[in-house]
Amino acid sequence: MLSVIIPASNEAAYIGACLAALFQSDPVPGGAEAVVVANGCSDATAEVARGFADHAAAAGWALVVLDLPQGGKPNALNAGDAVARGEMRAYLDADVVVSAPVMAQLVAALAGDAPRYAGGTPEIPVAQSRVTRAYARFWQRLPFAQSVAPGFGLFAVNAAGRARWGVFPAIISDDTFVRLQFAPAERVQVAASYLWPMIEGFAALVRVRRRQDAGVAEIAARWPGLLAREGKARLGMARLAALALRDPAGFACYAAVSVAVKARRGGAVWTRGR
Repeated sequence: MLSVIIPASNEAAYIGACLAALFQSDPVPGGAEAVVVANGCSDATAEVARGFADHAAAAGWALVVLDLPQGGKPNALNAGDAVARGEMRAYLDADVVVSAPVMAQLVAALAGDAPRYAGGTPEIPVAQSRVTRAYARFWQRLPFAQSVAPGFGLFAVNAAGRARWGVFPAIISDDTFVRLQFAPAERVQVAASYLWPMIEGFAALVRVRRRQDAGVAEIAARWPGLLAREGKARLGMARLAALALRDPAGFACYAAVSVAVKARRGGAVWTRGR
């Protein structure tokens, strides 16, 4: 069975599209359930999610909605894990929209006893702001975004893979932490896609990049050597120059965000990727 755990903090505007797409998935061998964990919400996230009970039942999915008074994504992930019944686990952001084949393909990729980590093929929808469109266009060509199963917005593990760690630690980058529990050869990317929106506007991009950088630094400090498992290709000046020549506007936007991030570093707080 596959359990899809969806942490959701004030996602009333997005959780409906997320669940609608999920319950239109191709049949999942062994059955599936969705566990929505509304955490610290001041909006109708939990209510909207519960409204999909009939959709879930019609699709053959079980639906569990937890409404936690406290916020925090790691806490939400742990609460979802505690009630999930599936031996396979997928972790899905509440603003992600999956294509119909994703979940069945993930289950197929995770079959077997060997530890496995799997992800879909991410696509970034066309943003509204020009700066985000330019940034996203360049960012998608960077080594991390081009690596196998980068994991942003959606990742999945089988039972042996989930045994690699215990509870989710209270850290910024839970997705990076999980991905680095696996060597590159243990990661699989399926062909089916999902939509992962990027945040709009220059200031918002700077906030997210600052948080992402802080998350990587936190992992490096708490688990020395873990980043060595990344396995992504090195960027290097020659490749960076080639990318810049290919897309000068995208490079200019990416570079401006990078400079702004380095100009003022402070305590990182949770912020959405979109």
